[in-house]
Order: sequence, then structure tokens, then C-alpha cells
Amino acid sequence: MKKGSTYQYVLAAFGAAIIAVLAQVTIPLPLIPITGQTLAVGIIVTILGTRLGTLSVLLYILLGAAGLPVFSGMSGGLGILVGPTGGYIVGFLATAIIMGLYLDKFGITFTQAIIANIIGMIVTLAFGTVWLKIVADYTWTAAFMGGVAPFIVVGIVKAVLAAWIGVIVRRRLERAHLIEAIA
Repeated sequence: MKKGSTYQYVLAAFGAAIIAVLAQVTIPLPLIPITGQTLAVGIIVTILGTRLGTLSVLLYILLGAAGLPVFSGMSGGLGILVGPTGGYIVGFLATAIIMGLYLDKFGITFTQAIIANIIGMIVTLAFGTVWLKIVADYTWTAAFMGGVAPFIVVGIVKAVLAAWIGVIVRRRLERAHLIEAIA
């Protein structure tokens, strides 16, 4: 069942809200905390696809940039985006696009969703690491050790979890004719 644009914007806003809520799930680490944001981005893109998933992420970033406390630790504002963790947040946009395009091409199965979410994790970590190197003036080794190494295992677990939740929710929403099935 094809829904109107207002319905689609509501879905995108709901996606942004889910990212904002899961961003508050935080495990503090010395430099970059482990948060639920990456899990949420993976779930939302798996459920909503390229266009609406990317719109959800963009809305989330814009809300945070405007100062609403949607980023981890109930923070917001441009200062977060230009700070050490900003690259990860900005990277969510590229992550959503790349994940969505992958799922569009290969379909939304559990296996393909895991692969898409792992690719998304790599994209997010790459953006974050480059940003961290530049903003914190780290060496590449220090940026990798602080911005990637601690997140590899957790990232894989979150990728599998996002794929599992995303595929299940997407299938249920398709059966209920609340979102369109992707062929």
C-alpha cells in the first residue's frame, strides 16, 4: 500500500526519534563512548530503506545541530558536531546512504542486512577516525586505537542485532501494509 508523503515524513521523524532515544544508551570509554546510535541507524535504515532511513538520520543530525539534546549524554549543538565525536555523527549520513543502496541492490534478507550493517559500521568508523585524527591532532595509529579498535567487536554485535531487529520489524510492517515491500 503506497502511503502519502505526510505518512512518509512521520515515519522518518519516528526513525529520528528512535535514534535519539537509543543515543542515550551509553557505555563510557576514555575518548569515544559506545552508544546505541549506530545500532539505531542500522535498525532504521534496514526498516525504512535508503530514502526514509537517510531522511531520518539527516533529521536527527539537524535536530542535534540546532541544539536539541538528541546526541549521546543528552547533548546537542554544533559544538558536538565539530568536536572529537562529530565525525561519527556526520558519518551516519554516509552510512545510511551506503547501507540503503546495498539493501536496495541485494534485498533485505537477514544475511544481506548483516552485511549492510557491517559495511555501515565500517563507514561510520572511517568517518569518525578521520575526524578524530584531524580534530584531536592524533597520529593515524592513535586515531585508530582510540576510534576504531575498541568498537570492532561491539560493532559486529550491533550489526547483527540491527539486522535481526530491522528485518523482523520490516517484515511485520510490510505484512501490515504500513510500509512497501522491496522486491
